[in-house]
Amino acid sequence: MALFDFDVTATDKRTSARAATFTTAHGPVETPVFMPVGTRATVKGVTTPQLADVGAQVVLANAYHLFLRPGAEIVERAGGLHRFMNWDRAILTDSGGFQIFSLADTLTLSDDGVRFRSIVDGAWHFWSPEDNVRIQEQLGADIIMQLDQCPPYPAERAAVATAVSRSAEWARRCKDAHCREDQALFGIVQGGVHADLRAESVERLADIGFFGYGIGGYSVGEPHDLMLESLSPVCESLPADRPRYLMGVGSPTAMLEAIALGVDMFDCVLPTRTARLGTAFSSRGRLNLRNARFARDFGPLDPACSCDTCTGYPRAYLRHLVKTKEMLGATLLSVHNLHFLLDLTRRARDAVIAGEYAAFLEEWRTSAAHDDY
Repeated sequence: MALFDFDVTATDKRTSARAATFTTAHGPVETPVFMPVGTRATVKGVTTPQLADVGAQVVLANAYHLFLRPGAEIVERAGGLHRFMNWDRAILTDSGGFQIFSLADTLTLSDDGVRFRSIVDGAWHFWSPEDNVRIQEQLGADIIMQLDQCPPYPAERAAVATAVSRSAEWARRCKDAHCREDQALFGIVQGGVHADLRAESVERLADIGFFGYGIGGYSVGEPHDLMLESLSPVCESLPADRPRYLMGVGSPTAMLEAIALGVDMFDCVLPTRTARLGTAFSSRGRLNLRNARFARDFGPLDPACSCDTCTGYPRAYLRHLVKTKEMLGATLLSVHNLHFLLDLTRRARDAVIAGEYAAFLEEWRTSAAHDDY
């Protein structure tokens, strides 16, 4: 397969779920895929060998945070993100647009770009779409995202329409500025929960043409059912020969429902963030290790899981680490939570290939775990 080929190898007959392979300069990526988030070039508390052991194929980093610290120039001089963070598989960098627009009281926005204040030292910076692409080229990820405007939820329709139009114009400028042939540039669909605005965004981005398409503007407070309702026509109208990436979504149920609609890629901080709070995913629902019922529980964290945490440490020990705020507790729970989501998407892929995804999804919907996610 040639670089950035997207080969759909199987589709489900009863849903729009599909299994595919996306080729990058650092190896193939088999989809559906969950991508752990390493915002500052590190998945918090987890080493890169541990990430490889749990089956991570792609790791995310964030252009906004790395631009502020240590600086894109330093990463570039180190040989790019792969050498900087000791990761030899694929990397995706988010443009940082979501992070900038989440700090609405510290930015000035125009069609030219965005002026924002650093969360590190308060200094002002200006990014044009071209600036953003240059920074991501310095970072050297395999997949990079366009700079876009991500409106909050809820937002006035007029504000969402403006974000759609501006994001489309920025997408064109990002593509014109992009030079590195070893990077795949993705456009980002916006439009909130408005079907016609989402359709407009898809049409404008498809007209420009990208290696893949992010679907942004979700996981910002909208109801789960409303997200799926507005997501379905987006997936139907995006090019079938390109990967579809639902940004910022990592709930097990949301991922499985989105796979049924035709989504290929996911990312979220949820597994590591909840781990640092002492919570574990499991085949029986979420487990709060702070709960006293685990103090004398010497069974595995999740009997259905084969990760190093579940095969090596009892619940009582994990609770002890959480209660005493030992760093190892967050690491072991992060390893497990990442394994849980990576294994879930791997099994989803297997179900698609076997022609049984609809049954796989229905089994999840009726499982004891479903209500917790």
